[in-house]
Amino acid sequence: MGNIQVALSDAAKADALRALLARSTPVPVVCVDTPDYDGASVVVLDGERFGESAGSLPHPERVVLITRNDAGHLSAAWDAGVSSVLSDQDPLNTVVLAVLAACLRSGAAWPKSAGGRNAQGRPEP
Repeated sequence: MGNIQVALSDAAKADALRALLARSTPVPVVCVDTPDYDGASVVVLDGERFGESAGSLPHPERVVLITRNDAGHLSAAWDAGVSSVLSDQDPLNTVVLAVLAACLRSGAAWPKSAGGRNAQGRPEP
Protein backbone atom coordinates (compact mmCIF):
# COMPACT_ATOMS: atom_id res chain seq x y z
CA MET A 1 0.00 0.00 0.00
CA GLY A 2 1.01 3.56 -0.53
CA ASN A 3 0.51 6.82 1.24
CA ILE A 4 -2.16 9.01 2.80
CA GLN A 5 -3.39 11.49 0.20
CA VAL A 6 -5.02 14.71 1.38
CA ALA A 7 -7.18 16.26 -1.35
CA LEU A 8 -8.87 19.30 0.16
CA SER A 9 -9.93 22.42 -1.71
CA ASP A 10 -8.62 24.60 1.16
CA ALA A 11 -4.82 24.43 0.73
CA ALA A 12 -4.06 25.83 4.21
CA LYS A 13 -6.31 23.26 5.90
CA ALA A 14 -4.81 20.48 3.76
CA ASP A 15 -1.28 21.46 4.76
CA ALA A 16 -2.21 21.72 8.45
CA LEU A 17 -3.79 18.25 8.30
CA ARG A 18 -0.75 16.88 6.46
CA ALA A 19 1.53 18.21 9.20
CA LEU A 20 -0.59 16.68 11.98
CA LEU A 21 -0.76 13.33 10.21
CA ALA A 22 2.98 13.32 9.51
CA ARG A 23 3.60 13.55 13.27
CA SER A 24 1.05 10.80 14.00
CA THR A 25 1.91 7.97 11.61
CA PRO A 26 4.90 6.49 9.76
CA VAL A 27 2.76 6.29 6.60
CA PRO A 28 3.86 9.00 4.11
CA VAL A 29 1.37 11.89 3.81
CA VAL A 30 1.05 14.04 0.68
CA CYS A 31 -1.29 16.82 -0.44
CA VAL A 32 -2.71 16.22 -3.92
CA ASP A 33 -5.15 17.88 -6.28
CA THR A 34 -6.36 14.60 -7.79
CA PRO A 35 -6.06 11.47 -5.66
CA ASP A 36 -4.67 8.19 -6.96
CA TYR A 37 -7.12 5.78 -5.32
CA ASP A 38 -5.18 2.69 -6.35
CA GLY A 39 -1.90 3.98 -4.95
CA ALA A 40 -3.27 5.38 -1.69
CA SER A 41 -3.79 3.67 1.64
CA VAL A 42 -6.26 6.41 2.62
CA VAL A 43 -7.66 9.40 0.74
CA VAL A 44 -9.01 12.44 2.63
CA LEU A 45 -11.57 14.43 0.63
CA ASP A 46 -13.75 17.43 1.31
CA GLY A 47 -17.23 17.92 -0.12
CA GLU A 48 -15.98 19.73 -3.23
CA ARG A 49 -13.41 17.07 -4.16
CA PHE A 50 -15.88 14.30 -3.30
CA GLY A 51 -18.41 15.86 -5.69
CA GLU A 52 -15.82 15.70 -8.48
CA SER A 53 -15.23 11.97 -8.02
CA ALA A 54 -18.29 10.57 -6.20
CA GLY A 55 -19.35 8.35 -9.08
CA SER A 56 -15.92 6.78 -9.42
CA LEU A 57 -14.65 5.80 -5.97
CA PRO A 58 -12.89 2.48 -6.52
CA HIS A 59 -12.10 1.99 -2.80
CA PRO A 60 -14.70 3.90 -0.73
CA GLU A 61 -13.57 2.07 2.42
CA ARG A 62 -10.28 3.99 2.17
CA VAL A 63 -11.95 7.42 1.91
CA VAL A 64 -12.30 9.83 4.82
CA LEU A 65 -14.82 12.51 3.84
CA ILE A 66 -15.07 15.94 5.45
CA THR A 67 -18.37 17.52 4.44
CA ARG A 68 -21.30 19.67 5.51
CA ASN A 69 -23.69 18.07 7.93
CA ASP A 70 -26.78 18.01 5.74
CA ALA A 71 -28.94 15.19 4.45
CA GLY A 72 -27.92 15.56 0.79
CA HIS A 73 -24.20 15.29 1.42
CA LEU A 74 -24.55 12.48 3.94
CA SER A 75 -26.83 10.54 1.59
CA ALA A 76 -24.34 10.91 -1.28
CA ALA A 77 -21.54 9.60 0.95
CA TRP A 78 -23.67 6.64 2.04
CA ASP A 79 -24.62 5.84 -1.57
CA ALA A 80 -20.94 5.93 -2.58
CA GLY A 81 -20.03 3.46 0.19
CA VAL A 82 -17.99 5.90 2.29
CA SER A 83 -18.04 4.87 5.94
CA SER A 84 -15.78 7.57 7.43
CA VAL A 85 -17.63 10.89 7.28
CA LEU A 86 -16.86 13.92 9.41
CA SER A 87 -18.41 17.35 9.69
CA ASP A 88 -16.48 20.26 8.25
CA GLN A 89 -16.88 21.79 11.73
CA ASP A 90 -14.93 18.97 13.42
CA PRO A 91 -11.43 19.85 14.67
CA LEU A 92 -8.46 18.52 12.70
CA ASN A 93 -7.50 16.26 15.61
CA THR A 94 -10.79 14.40 15.08
CA VAL A 95 -9.97 14.07 11.39
CA VAL A 96 -6.56 12.64 12.31
CA LEU A 97 -8.27 9.95 14.42
CA ALA A 98 -10.56 9.02 11.52
CA VAL A 99 -7.60 8.80 9.13
CA LEU A 100 -5.63 6.62 11.54
CA ALA A 101 -8.66 4.32 11.91
CA ALA A 102 -8.90 4.06 8.12
CA CYS A 103 -5.18 3.20 8.02
CA LEU A 104 -5.76 0.42 10.51
CA ARG A 105 -8.66 -0.95 8.45
CA SER A 106 -6.56 -0.88 5.28
CA GLY A 107 -3.54 -2.49 6.95
CA ALA A 108 -1.31 0.49 6.18
CA ALA A 109 -0.55 1.24 9.82
CA TRP A 110 1.44 -1.92 10.48
CA PRO A 111 5.16 -1.99 9.75
CA LYS A 112 6.22 -4.42 7.05
CA SER A 113 8.49 -7.34 7.84
CA ALA A 114 10.83 -9.42 5.71
CA GLY A 115 8.65 -12.55 6.05
CA GLY A 116 5.73 -11.21 4.01
CA ARG A 117 3.65 -10.61 7.14
CA ASN A 118 3.10 -7.43 9.09
CA ALA A 119 3.75 -7.01 12.81
CA GLN A 120 0.29 -8.40 13.55
CA GLY A 121 1.01 -11.63 11.66
CA ARG A 122 -1.32 -10.78 8.79
CA PRO A 123 -0.19 -11.31 5.18
CA GLU A 124 0.97 -8.07 3.59
CA PRO A 125 -0.95 -6.80 0.55
